[in-house]
Amino acid sequence: MNQQVPLEAVPSQNLSVALGGQQANISVYQRGDNLYFDLTSNGSPIVTTRICRNKQLLLIDALYRGFRGDFMFLDTQGDEQPNYTGLGTRYLLLYLES
Repeated sequence: MNQQVPLEAVPSQNLSVALGGQQANISVYQRGDNLYFDLTSNGSPIVTTRICRNKQLLLIDALYRGFRGDFMFLDTQGDEQPNYTGLGTRYLLLYLES
């Protein structure tokens, strides 16, 4: 089951959400041309400064760290890389339950 993580069109944001029965602390922020993603869960970093790309899994090489599921940005209007100006509308952050 996929779940949209609510984001706003601002250059930097932090949020805490429960996903798949676990607590996720997410940071999404723009630096230059790239959007970045950080995830901590239960006080442990899962990934930091992960560059966000359209339709690419964000945790693929971090599954051994114990977080169930994965995340992916989806461009709803084409195949561009995510940018903060379209977060929550054009660029959706999806939680992909394992």
